[in-house]
Amino acid sequence: MEQAQYLSVAALTGYLKAKFDRDPYLGKVYLTGEISNLGNRKGRHLYFSIKDPDQPAVIRAAFFSYQSRLSFEPKEGMKVFAVGHVQVYEPAGSYSIIIDEMKADGVGDLYLALTQLRARLQREGLFNFEKKTLPPFPKKIGVITSPTGAVIEDVAQTVARRFPTAQVLLLPAVVQGEQAVPSLLAQLDRVDELGFDALIIGRGGGSIEDLWAFNDEQLVRRVRQLATPVIASVGHETDNTLVDLVADRRAATPTAAAELATPITEAQLVDRLYEDRLRLVAALKRLLTNRQERLNQLLNRPILQQPDRLYTAYQQRVDYLEERLHKSFEQQVNRQQARFDQAFWQLVQARRTLLRPYQEQVSLLSTKLDLVSPLKILSAGYTLVRNEQGKLVKRRQDLTVGDQVELTFADGAVSAAITGEKNG
Repeated sequence: MEQAQYLSVAALTGYLKAKFDRDPYLGKVYLTGEISNLGNRKGRHLYFSIKDPDQPAVIRAAFFSYQSRLSFEPKEGMKVFAVGHVQVYEPAGSYSIIIDEMKADGVGDLYLALTQLRARLQREGLFNFEKKTLPPFPKKIGVITSPTGAVIEDVAQTVARRFPTAQVLLLPAVVQGEQAVPSLLAQLDRVDELGFDALIIGRGGGSIEDLWAFNDEQLVRRVRQLATPVIASVGHETDNTLVDLVADRRAATPTAAAELATPITEAQLVDRLYEDRLRLVAALKRLLTNRQERLNQLLNRPILQQPDRLYTAYQQRVDYLEERLHKSFEQQVNRQQARFDQAFWQLVQARRTLLRPYQEQVSLLSTKLDLVSPLKILSAGYTLVRNEQGKLVKRRQDLTVGDQVELTFADGAVSAAITGEKNG
């Protein structure tokens, strides 16, 4: 196995820290347990452990600047509810929870139920969705809240100040107690039908019991299903409800919610329109000036002053190209003729070279043949004798007196008859 396959301790720890930092489930953790190993509390920061009372499990914890953020005195063995994020401490190779909020176990079953419901809905993915965009120029804004609270007044005043053309419509509901959830659900069922550009749902601050209606599972799911963009403004900035997690925006106050619903004020809109008008006028002036200058340049061009120049240059170009074409064609013909003459002369030379040995051989054979030719012998005074059947007579015994024969000389043939015999 190659050495490159082994990780250093720092690399492995860094990788685990990066995984912890990117994990959305570890970015905000709700943890309950008992305080253990509380240690020295003289400094600004609090270091301790949180252990599971029912299981052999423990996790280190750190609460920075805790004195200004805790309303109770932490003690060894105290059951607490902590909210924070999990972090890896690289030098020690350990992980711990960095606490942002911590409460003593005084809320009881409500807080436990809220924690469990939130965890279940989070596993379901109800809080993971694409936020809807708030329109920049709303015409109608719905508000679901108590008709007697300060929420509707703050929203109406803020909208009237920022964007007075927008209409604010109150959908009155009970926001606390047993009737709160049915009342809120009834008004939510009307929202999409009324065609709001944005909806603000909320109430003032209070205890967890006062805000409990906004943690109801049925209410949370109904808010999540709305097609209208929702702004949640429930309680104070430090209060957190499940409705906040399914809303498209969360506002710490009703005024902030109204500001989110009117992202552009009327004054800003007027200023922007005025600026756009100035930019448009300036752009049109520049465009007209540029076009006029361009037109003048075109009109002053010599080609428009003397239009015949337009085709004169092209005619010259055509004549020039025609002449080049003719010369090129003539040169090509001459080159081809020269190549043909050269090839013909090479062919003649090759023919002579190729036939010379055969010509010499034919001449030699012709000379040899001439030496043995009958005509050559006949020219020396010899004669060929053939009988009546045309056969060559080679012996005297083949002839008798009275036979007709043909005598062939070098210059021709004559007929003769055998009239007698001679001996010797």
